[in-house]
Amino acid sequence: MTPVPPSTAPPAAPATGLTAGPSGLLAGRTVLVTGVLTDRSIAFHVARAAQEQGAEVILTGYGRLSLVERIARRLPRPAPVIELDVTDDDHLTTLADRVREHTARLDGVLHAVAFAPPGALGGNFLTTSRQEATTAFEVSTVSLQALTTALLPLLREGASVVGLDFDARQVWAGYDWMGVAKAGLEACARYLAAYLGDRGIRVNLVAAGPLRTPAGHATYGEDTDPGQAEREWDRRAPLGWRSVDFDPVSRACVALLSDWFPATTGEILHVDGGAHAVGDGGFRAR
Repeated sequence: MTPVPPSTAPPAAPATGLTAGPSGLLAGRTVLVTGVLTDRSIAFHVARAAQEQGAEVILTGYGRLSLVERIARRLPRPAPVIELDVTDDDHLTTLADRVREHTARLDGVLHAVAFAPPGALGGNFLTTSRQEATTAFEVSTVSLQALTTALLPLLREGASVVGLDFDARQVWAGYDWMGVAKAGLEACARYLAAYLGDRGIRVNLVAAGPLRTPAGHATYGEDTDPGQAEREWDRRAPLGWRSVDFDPVSRACVALLSDWFPATTGEILHVDGGAHAVGDGGFRAR
């Protein structure tokens, strides 16, 4: 059998495509990741990328912890799972102590928590009840402040908090009160960045393009064909966009969780193929 010459052998690459030497961007860092529901969650892909870049990862789960624990076993390395309901004051009050069972400090946090009742989505904006709107705001917006302040005893100087966003500068069909909640999330991140700056803690958001996640249909509304909406986004984006490719978003989150952006806070990093920068007609250089 003739061996393959080294010059023609394809190099091995990590699943995320990130390369930062043998230690990785997050070597020696511990990151708490919220919002892992399935292996199609953005949070799962961020957790995997963080581990591949050397981080120790702790997950939080809501509801059926056994499901999150099963999903956690699909990561490159085992990750402990802590129960967290961001609307439960007892969960938040005890969160730091429960995290201490696994680590003495945190270097990063991913906020990937969002929810709106069906009555607050899908074109129901004018008929949404006060309770439905409040639920969307409490879970999707207030939780960023609640989570961050609950973990302050563990967040070291230079730590990074990253939240997942969807461009809230304009109206999206069917997004309704989740769009309002995301606008609030953006303001919340800016205020946190201002208040935590003297502690050396950075707070930034990643505004991702649409991805095929379990909750992704809410981006478009029930009356919109997701495939058509995805094709339209790809057409508009100067770089194009693949709604099944989580890699660009997970890499952006890992970069912000690292120490490569030491002077960046209160920022919204768009990872959407550039669609946010162009009008409805889109733009592709010919």
